[in-house]
Parts: sequence; structure tokens; C-alpha cells
Amino acid sequence: MKKTFNITHPKIKLARLFEGVKHDVKKYVKRERNKQLPAGVDFWDFDCKYGITEAESEVVHLTAINKHIDEAEKLGLTSFYIEIIVKEGFRSVKSIEEDDEDFDEE
Repeated sequence: MKKTFNITHPKIKLARLFEGVKHDVKKYVKRERNKQLPAGVDFWDFDCKYGITEAESEVVHLTAINKHIDEAEKLGLTSFYIEIIVKEGFRSVKSIEEDDEDFDEE
């Protein structure tokens, strides 16, 4: 999903438009996560960007998207850009030494 959201409408209140954007993002992520995983892939991962324009967009974590949308609402922005790209995710295996260090700290 690469989209510039325009938050202007003559009849719909701004808060409702921002909630609609959050819903669209959530719906897209859910749809992508429900797709069948290829062989050898552990999970679906996402590369995300957020910015006022596409040129000014910065890399953000998926969980921070809603915070940025809330911030855009507080700033009174009339448009902003969100990019969410699906990629294959692989779990990293901790080595035994790292597990021992974590145990020692507790």
C-alpha cells in the first residue's frame, strides 16, 4: 500500500476521516497477514514509511503508524503519505550463549 491520504470532505468531520485511515491501514495489514506463507517463511513482515509527502517520508515501525496518524490529526494536516510494503519474515534463533547471559541477568 502506497497512498497519500487527503483529509478533506465537506460533510464528514475530520476525526471520522482519521479513524477511516486507521481502519484502512488495519484492514490492509490483516488482509496481508492472512495470505498463505511460502515454504520456509515464518511470518509476514512489513516495511513502513510515513511522511507529509512521499519525498519527506521516513521509515517507521508498523506499531507507530497509529501514533503518527494521531499526530497528523493534532497538527491539523490535510494530507499525509503512508507506505506499507509486505516482505517475508524469518525468525532469528538465539545462540545458547545469549540465552545464558539473559538468565544470568535475572
